[in-house]
Amino acid sequence: MTPAGPPARPWALLAELTHACPLHCPYCSNPLELARRSGELGTDEWADVLRQAAALGVVHTHLSGGEPLLRPDLERIVAAAEAAGVYTQLVTSGTGLDEPRLGALRAAGLRSVQLSVQHSDALTNDRIAGRPSAFAAKERAAALVRAAGLPLGLNVVLHRDNLDSVGDLIDLGEAWGADRVELANTQFYGWGLLNRAALLPTREQLARARETVEHRRERLAGRMDLVWVVPDYFDGIAKPCMGGWGAVSLTVTPDGTALPCPAAAALPGLDPPNVRDHPLAWIWDESPAFTRYRGTDWRMTGPCGTCPRREEDFGGCRCQAYALTGDPARTDPACALSPDHTLLTTLTDPRTAAPPPPYVYRRPGASVP
Repeated sequence: MTPAGPPARPWALLAELTHACPLHCPYCSNPLELARRSGELGTDEWADVLRQAAALGVVHTHLSGGEPLLRPDLERIVAAAEAAGVYTQLVTSGTGLDEPRLGALRAAGLRSVQLSVQHSDALTNDRIAGRPSAFAAKERAAALVRAAGLPLGLNVVLHRDNLDSVGDLIDLGEAWGADRVELANTQFYGWGLLNRAALLPTREQLARARETVEHRRERLAGRMDLVWVVPDYFDGIAKPCMGGWGAVSLTVTPDGTALPCPAAAALPGLDPPNVRDHPLAWIWDESPAFTRYRGTDWRMTGPCGTCPRREEDFGGCRCQAYALTGDPARTDPACALSPDHTLLTTLTDPRTAAPPPPYVYRRPGASVP
């Protein structure tokens, strides 16, 4: 049962500053309909969002995108977060980061950097990213971040084309001086869903990679934090959406749309509010978009209504339920108890596997099948 009274305060904000990006990763969770640069929030608007977020309880923000370095006012946005008392982490591809820019960001109050990496092999990295020399830019960026004395994290989205190199990716993080490596199995939303047939790994790949991570974790204990984000399609266990719908974090997109999770804009009839029209406190506490699937009092269907795990997983991911069944209120098919779980067992059955198709790269105006 959802507790009475106002909801718990959020502690994290994903600030998607722009959808513009020099990379074209096929697993990107950004929506297929990318926000135009002309509609992005301005500097003062982002500063106001950060002040309101701090007042609401937010203490940490990921400054993300797209590629946030494409915002010429990024230093001013970082400074606004620092003034509001919000810890900032830059989530970047590394493309466009040089010593003067990093110095300006650090002077403005930037606290840490998370660098995306697609593969440990430079050519394969660039093929997945859809950009020549992307790996070289990452290597330079990692060295700059370490020289500046900022904490460095690597984020690797795992899929069919890099899971077998997870050991080399961890070694790369160690060589580059990363404090943390997040190994996030692809979540199939946005461009990732569009490219699912090309990206979906095998159970054997996942088992080998998980074993490698456990061995490396033992060796690197106390020196580097290794985070393994479990895959959604294979374990038969539903995960709580973002720690619970409207429970611990919120997303603000480039045009000011506020979402309980980054993929929620795809849900039919959600009508998400915009920070240009409503205060952030009202959005979090009262807006229909944020209260619709919060807790367990909403219309849970299937086995969720009586399941003892409903207070832990809240029925699983609403966006995944919609992507797989067309109904965001259904039990997440990732759960083995879901009446729709056969959708996933069929998808992951090696007997039905077909050769992977080519990527549809993330680009504005890309031809979407």
